[in-house]
Amino acid sequence: MRYFHTGFILAGFVLAGSLGLNGQTKYGVKVETSKAAGLTAAKTYVWAVGRPSPDKDVDRMIVAAIDREMAARGLAKQPAAPGDLAVTYTSLNRSEVEVSRSTAQQASAPFTVGTLVVDISNPASRESLYRVRMDTPIDPNPARLEAEIGAAVKAMFETYPQAAKR
Repeated sequence: MRYFHTGFILAGFVLAGSLGLNGQTKYGVKVETSKAAGLTAAKTYVWAVGRPSPDKDVDRMIVAAIDREMAARGLAKQPAAPGDLAVTYTSLNRSEVEVSRSTAQQASAPFTVGTLVVDISNPASRESLYRVRMDTPIDPNPARLEAEIGAAVKAMFETYPQAAKR
C-alpha cells in the first residue's frame, strides 16, 4: 500500500486506531531521544515556548494530558523558571488516503492523521532528554477528542524512564 499526503494543517491529534487503521506500522509511538540520567533525578518542570496548537481547546487538552503524565512520574509543575526540566510540544494533522496496488488507482476516503511531538529538555543546556513522537489516524469528532488525546499522551509516556527506587 502507498500513502499520499494531501494537506498539512496545524492542530491537535489523538489515539491510534480511531478509524480502524491501528495495524499499520507507519503509525504509533517513536521515542527519538531518551537520556534517563537527566530525567530520573528531576523533581520539577516548567513549560517552555514551543509551537502550540492554534486551536486553544486542543492546546489546553494536550497541556493537561502532559501535565497529568508528568505528575504521575512524580514531577511538580513550576509556574515559571527555574525547573529541572523544560517541556514543549508540537502538533499537526494532515489528510491521507490509502491507495491499493491490487486495485489500480482505487483510493480510500481521505482520513486525518495526527502527529504530536513532546520534547523534554534540560532548561540550562537545552539538550533534549526525552523526545517522543506519535503519528496516528484520528477521529476529529470533538465529543471524543479530550479522551483520545489523554490516551495518546499516556501511550507516549509509557517509555519514560523510571526513577530508581531509594
